[in-house]
Formats: sequence, structure tokens, C-alpha cells
Amino acid sequence: MNRNVTIIEDTKGKKIVMINNIHFSGKRLINWDNVKDYLKTFVGNNYRIENTADIIYIGNDLPNEYTGSVYTYKLKGAAAKANAVQGLPEIIKIAVGKHFRKNNSEKHYRNAAFGWYRYDSRFALPVYGENKTIERYNVYHASLLVRHDENGKMYLYDILDIKKETGNPLEP
Repeated sequence: MNRNVTIIEDTKGKKIVMINNIHFSGKRLINWDNVKDYLKTFVGNNYRIENTADIIYIGNDLPNEYTGSVYTYKLKGAAAKANAVQGLPEIIKIAVGKHFRKNNSEKHYRNAAFGWYRYDSRFALPVYGENKTIERYNVYHASLLVRHDENGKMYLYDILDIKKETGNPLEP
């Protein structure tokens, strides 16, 4: 699957990852196995957050958690989460607003031994018109959930709180 992704700045100077294709379509009928397979292509890679210089690793647990989390099942805008994977390296790269949370779960005793971090990021997806041309882009806010492993590395665990931003959508 070809990636057609760029990073732009909005009128306020905030970065947005422009994802220029919709690969996973359908409102509630997303094939999450295809999304999981796509995510597996990133496993073993790491990406640097420009704002903090943190290195975020992509571990073996991301494809299953991303596609099978409780949040994913409850999500109304599933197509946005599914298509966000196309811009995963860039979404990590432009993340800002690092916030720490202590790990309080025995379930994550080892894989989040040093707690959790959340970062904010933004991405945009195209909205197609009747003649299959791009009419505009909807912009989304997302929170990256990162676990700080007992090995000292930080791993992307999931992307949560995906919300379409209100206001003016981006023009193509």
C-alpha cells in the first residue's frame, strides 16, 4: 500500500499530517484485519518526536491493541482511526504536549513499568465528492498513548480520543 502523506502547517502554525488517500473505507464495516496487517509493517521501527526528541518504538503489541482495544470497538469514527495508520510515522513526529501518568495496573506491570505518556497530534483525511475528487479535508485531533517499558524504551500502545475538529475544514 503506497503512502501519500505530507506534513503541513495550519494558519496558526500548528502541524497537521495530511493523509491524501482513504485506504480503509466504511463507517462501521472496517476490515480491522487489513489494518492490523498494515500496522505490522511498522513493527520494529522507531520514530523521533520533534518537540521532545523522545524516541517512540513500534512493538509487536501495537497491531493487536490498536485494532482490538475497547476504545476501537466503541469508536464511532472508525474510518478515521483505521486510516490514521497510513501517517503513523508523521503523526508521531509532530506530537506535542507530553503528559505523564503513573502505571496503576498489574496487567501492565512490566510493559509500562515506568508509566504512561500521552501526546497530542493532528491528522487530516480527504472527503470525496460525487465525482471522486477531493472536496476538502477533515482535521482530527488524536492522543498517542505511549508505554514506558521496563527496558527503558517508549512504545506506542494505541491512538485514542480521535475527534474531528470543528470549524473550517482544509481545502485541497
